[in-house]
Amino acid sequence: MTANDVRIDARDWSLLGLLSVLWGGSFFFNGVVLRELPPLTLVLLRVALASIMLLPLLWVYRIDFPKGVSGWKPFFAIGLFNNVLPFSLIVVGQTTIPSGLASILNATTPLFTVVVMAAAGEEKLQARRIAGVIVGLIGVVILRGWSFDGEGFWSGQGLGILLCLLGAFSYGLSALLARRLLSNSTPLGTATFQLLASTVMMTAVAGIMERPWRLPIPGAATWFAVMGLAALSTALAYIVFFQILRRSGATNVMLVTLLIPVTAIVLGYLVLGEQISPREIAGALVIGSALLLIDGRVLEWFRGRLA
Repeated sequence: MTANDVRIDARDWSLLGLLSVLWGGSFFFNGVVLRELPPLTLVLLRVALASIMLLPLLWVYRIDFPKGVSGWKPFFAIGLFNNVLPFSLIVVGQTTIPSGLASILNATTPLFTVVVMAAAGEEKLQARRIAGVIVGLIGVVILRGWSFDGEGFWSGQGLGILLCLLGAFSYGLSALLARRLLSNSTPLGTATFQLLASTVMMTAVAGIMERPWRLPIPGAATWFAVMGLAALSTALAYIVFFQILRRSGATNVMLVTLLIPVTAIVLGYLVLGEQISPREIAGALVIGSALLLIDGRVLEWFRGRLA
């Protein structure tokens, strides 16, 4: 079996299911927090609190900090493309689109990951993956159903959708960087150090753009959502993510985003009262079909049946 055909075992499928719940919940938490806090301040709180929660575990497991600029450089790179850019782009986009729609757009991450890996020469762009990318992009268009006129696209929900797609592309770049730069780092160390690096960057960005210290103190519900976002959807989620990444590879771990829309849409419907349109369901089904095509297991199952 080649590196391009790494399969996910039962344990990692279980971890993918857990990760989909943790990350799917982030869209719900974002929806709650954005009612009282601006987006960049939300991202800063998310990465800073998650870092604080993980730091004691480094001492427990006796994991040393990176040494010098060269030691920290990979974690700042991963933090930029895996936290700072996608978190910021998605939460800003989510100020104009529902959490369920944002989660479905996030499901395009494996499509971008396939293209990035192939362009970088890390994985072969197989025929089924090319077909999957095309089907997935069609699914995105069906999902939104907008007309591509300049003013309509650059205003309102059109801009929010574009920002979420850019966030998904950033995740694809982060998968490439993680594969090349962090193959020898432990999942706990990788999660903690990239979040610490992200905290440094977001402190500067949020401090300049939003001046969080001048904002009114939010209510209890917002703080509960912030803590859930930091503890569950960030700290715990990244330990699970980097564990799967080491075992099953970058493209396979990004398939978690196929499962996330279901979790986020259900949470958005039950808790936030957001409506689910038939177009969103159709778009999600097309994107899901694309990801299954990229994965290749369904095709192999049919071949086995026909043989």
